[in-house]
Amino acid sequence: MPARVGVAMAGLGLVRLVHAATGSFAVAGLVTGSFAVAETLAGPQSARLMDRFGQPRVLVPLLCAHAGALAALVALVLTAAPTVSLMAAALAAGATVPPFGALSAARWSVLLHGRPELTPAFALEALSNDAAFLLGPALAVLTATHLHPAAGTVLAGTLVVGAGLVFAALRGTAPAPTAAARNRTSTARGTRGTLLTRSFVTLLAVNLALGVFFGSMQVSVSAFAEVHHAAAAAGVLYGLMSAASLLSGLVYGRFRRRTPPAAQLPLILTLLAAASMLPLLAGAPWQLALTLLLPGACVAPCIIVSSTLVESVVDRSVLTQAFTWTNSASAAGIAASAAVAGRLVDGPGGARAGFAVPLIALTATAVLVRSGRHALMRAGRPAPPPADAWPATPGPG
Repeated sequence: MPARVGVAMAGLGLVRLVHAATGSFAVAGLVTGSFAVAETLAGPQSARLMDRFGQPRVLVPLLCAHAGALAALVALVLTAAPTVSLMAAALAAGATVPPFGALSAARWSVLLHGRPELTPAFALEALSNDAAFLLGPALAVLTATHLHPAAGTVLAGTLVVGAGLVFAALRGTAPAPTAAARNRTSTARGTRGTLLTRSFVTLLAVNLALGVFFGSMQVSVSAFAEVHHAAAAAGVLYGLMSAASLLSGLVYGRFRRRTPPAAQLPLILTLLAAASMLPLLAGAPWQLALTLLLPGACVAPCIIVSSTLVESVVDRSVLTQAFTWTNSASAAGIAASAAVAGRLVDGPGGARAGFAVPLIALTATAVLVRSGRHALMRAGRPAPPPADAWPATPGPG
């Protein structure tokens, strides 16, 4: 959990740090976007290494590299280095962020595969992420505003590295690095475990759109608060949206639904797209707070359903990579939307132009998912893996 709080702090912490040093949201968006781009490209490769060598063995050197890269990034920002240098350091820092969500989801899947408790487990994952994004942005803004512009980024890195090392030490809950076992599973089912299916690509698009939502909101909410002379409220505003997501995820996870997840997903996306119009109507920070509640409430159910579908449509031999690719798709959305929204909010349209970015992305994705829902319904695994394919573990850690 602390590691996820650190990850949740990173985006807004970088926005506040770079904007304080350069006075430009456009530069802040480019640096934050570079950080997210690196997560997108490097995350699946880290997951592949963890599948092969095990999570603990790869996590430790990865976290050490992240600490060094983040320290270099902060030093470059504080010494007014060129934007290209800041982007390069952000790329290095982002490339070494472990995909904690994917690693934890893979552990739950190993433990609860084929059992009805798996969906509540993914709900718990969503709640953990929402709690992190409830605390993270608020901590990032408070520390950057009241202590030092770099404080939010430094605290984020400390949480990621410190808690990540503790997570790596929980070896008893990590999936065993047994490629041979995964190969036996794939051979028994007559599949090579490919991710290049229409169903999985559709789910990647969903996570890409969610990333666009998160990335553009980080920049747009911060810009809105700045314009209304309430910069310190940006973290609180963003945190309210995360609080709404947390509560809706808690409610969603408590009840079992007869409607298949593939039928739920387009409905949830449509509601989220419609709710994303509301921030465009806000004229004051308190109004923005109210308009962020409904979009936030749609986020957790969307993530839970998407995770449940990922677990059901991909082969177990590539499950960790699949979860990491969905995280990377979200990071790609954050990267692109942070840069685009940064440009837009610096223009004549201001924060409202930034709020239009997630509306467009989510509307297009809702249409895509509705057209491909039948493929999602047909997808699935016919049988659980052999009992010896994965070790029995007491929990995901």
